[in-house]
Formats: sequence, C-alpha cells, structure tokens
Amino acid sequence: MALKNLLALVVLLALVGVSIAKPYGNPLGNPRVKGDLDLDYYRFKCPQVESIVRRVTFQYVSRRPTLAAALLRMHFHDCFVRGCDGSVLLKSPNNDAERDAPPNLTLKGFEVVDAVKSVLERKCPGVVSCADVIALVARDAVSVIRGPWWPVPLGRRDGRISRLSEANLPSPFADIKTLKNNFRVKGLNTKDLVVLSGAHTIGVSSCGLISSRIHNFTGKGDFDPAMNPSYVRTLKKRCKPTDVRTPVDMDPGSARRFDSHYFNIVAQKKGLFISDSALLNDFDTNLYVQSQVLTRGASFNKDFSDSMVKLGFIQILTGRKGEIRRRCAFVN
Repeated sequence: MALKNLLALVVLLALVGVSIAKPYGNPLGNPRVKGDLDLDYYRFKCPQVESIVRRVTFQYVSRRPTLAAALLRMHFHDCFVRGCDGSVLLKSPNNDAERDAPPNLTLKGFEVVDAVKSVLERKCPGVVSCADVIALVARDAVSVIRGPWWPVPLGRRDGRISRLSEANLPSPFADIKTLKNNFRVKGLNTKDLVVLSGAHTIGVSSCGLISSRIHNFTGKGDFDPAMNPSYVRTLKKRCKPTDVRTPVDMDPGSARRFDSHYFNIVAQKKGLFISDSALLNDFDTNLYVQSQVLTRGASFNKDFSDSMVKLGFIQILTGRKGEIRRRCAFVN
C-alpha cells in the first residue's frame, strides 16, 4: 500500500510540473542573497526548453558571431542590477528603465531573447521566465563560438521593476578597490572579478570609451602611464581625438575566440579599459592574470564556468516572487 501511495505521489508531481530531480543550492556566500534553483526545473512543465533555446540561439549567433559577446554582456548587466530577474529587458514609455541607462544603450541581442521567448510561448505558454531565457541564451551563445559550457540551474522569475537610476554597473573607468567592492556586494569574490573580466576576450568597444585615456589622460595631452606606449600609438592611429564610433577590439589578436589570450594582453599592459589594467594593481588578481599567462589558460574555462554559475544566482526571484512575463519587454 505504501508503494502504491509513493507511485501516486510521483505521478501527481509529474502532472503538476514539480521537479524533484536536481535541486541546485545557491553557491553565493552572501547570506542576504538567498534562493535555490534546479537543473531540471522545467522537466515536466516544458521539457524542450533547453533544446529550443539552443536551436534558436544557434540560428542567430552562427550568422552573427559577435552576438555571443553581446548576449553574455546582457546577462551580466541584468544580474548586476536588481539581480538576474530580466529587468534589463523591460521597456518604459518614459525612457527611464534600465535599458535606457548610458551603459545599456549599447546592449545588443534583444531580438535573440525575443525570438527564443516567442517560440517558448507557443510551446509552453506562461511557463519559462525571461530571466531564465537570458541565462540560457548567454551560455548557448558562448558555446556556439566554441567557448566554455556551464550548467544553468533554472527557476528564476521575472521582476516587475526596472529603473534607470539603479543601473550602477561596474565601470570601465573603475580602480581595483571599487571593482572589488562592486563584486563583493553581489556575493562575488576577487577571483570571480578577475575571471569574469576574462569575458573581454570576445567583443569590441569603441574609441569613445578610451579617447581620454590615450589622448588626454590628465588634461595635458598625455596618455595613461598604465598602458603600453607602443599600444597607445597603435590606438591613436585608429582613434582620432574626436572619434567616438570606431570599434576597437577588447582582446586584440583574439577578439573572435573565447580563450585566455585576454590575460596575456592585460599582462602586457594592453588592457583597453582602466578596469582591465587595474587587475595588475591587486596581489590576488595580478597573480591570477600571471598564472593564466604561464599555464596558457589551463584553468580558465572551468573557472569561468564556475563564476558564471555564481553570477546566475545574484538576487534571484523564486517561488511566488515576481512573475512569468508573456513578453520580455513588458510586465503582464
């Protein structure tokens, strides 16, 4: 009789869509950041979710590989403001949402998230959150360009609030002390800071973000002494003082490959941003940079995967908090 009752319970759980397979505890050490996710969260409610995300993401990123960096950046920007709740996707009629903040005006790839969500809504209406979609798309986009793979525990819910005033993201102009604090308050440690900085191995920036650094660092027509002088000369040829649009690789020589080459660039004082160069100004971050150079990135892929899992747990909404948006750009 007990066996029959147990079997009946398993069937009931399957019918209501409760996953009992792979709970994934929150890896963040910050006691204020709570909540668990599940690798099989959609096992019964939408079993095709990962294959759908993978297929649609591949369709877009295989045609435009630069989207990999853009979608990874979107996930990072989402998680660092109000947590991984999809709030970066929300539009505002008053242009005062997160995506209207200066750091987010250059975000790209919204069409990929929307395309994935559209397919999921046809297959499993009202089930898969936009927050989970962003997390999966970022992972799968990196995989398309043969970058590392990491598990994405699921079960996040979508936030209903998105404010431009709260989009205080880690700045490319920040020093190491500020960066460490930015990460610490989110439950991420110094290793996560330097490892996730390695995402700069793919993608591009623009001359506008480095103009003062190479042309007029202290207001005297000089350049940042933390930069390699020969690299500054190269950048000056590409970026004239008034040029704000020309693209610049963040990892020159390897910007299309996800690898550890970024750390070689930083070690050579060719980091594009002040925040890149700042990694040499702390014992622990500098040690990690040098270790990746010496070992040719032996641990980078695994380290990156581990830190991405931690990133995906920042201030998550679970249970009855938040909602499951039908359209990612608008609350229900």
